[in-house]
Parts: sequence; C-alpha cells; structure tokens
Amino acid sequence: MDIDPRDERWEALVAASSRLRTALDAYRAPLVDRGVAEHELAALHRMAAGGAADPAALSGRLLLVASAVGSVRVLSPALAELRAAVGKFGPGVTSVTVIAPPRR
Repeated sequence: MDIDPRDERWEALVAASSRLRTALDAYRAPLVDRGVAEHELAALHRMAAGGAADPAALSGRLLLVASAVGSVRVLSPALAELRAAVGKFGPGVTSVTVIAPPRR
C-alpha cells in the first residue's frame, strides 16, 4: 500500500508507535516478551516513517506487540492508541481488542 507519507494516518502511526516505545522503556519490570515488543515496534515505526506498508503487515506486527505487552495495565493506553492508528488503514486490518486485566 503506497500513500502520501504526509497522510495523517502515517503521522498517527508514528506518534502511537513512539508513545508505546516510550511507555515500554519506562516500564522497568521484567517482561518476558520485551524483545519481541521492541523489535515489532521498531518495525512498525520504520514502516510508518517510510509511508508504505501493507495493512496486513501492520496488523501482524500489531498482533505481536499486543501479545507481548497486552497484559501490562500501564501500557494499555499506549497500546490502544497504536491499535487505533493501525485501524485507520481500513479493511484488511485484523481487529485487536485490548482488555485490561481485572483489578486486584
């Protein structure tokens, strides 16, 4: 998918991937799949900065990030923002629901 890199969708994706990366960096507790999340966030950021990507590829990377960090409550808002940014690319994007764990 090639679109104008000045398109607001790409800007939203860059901002959302940066925000989640910042939140992940600030989260210092052990996270088993931190490396996966970091790798996939970097790939999403590169795709967004380049302004060209297949919606299915965006979805796949989002799914991996969500799997890696989805149960961490403090990361949920940034993950939801990333999901919304990927969702702006329309049909073909797999839905990912972010569910916060129950409060204890």
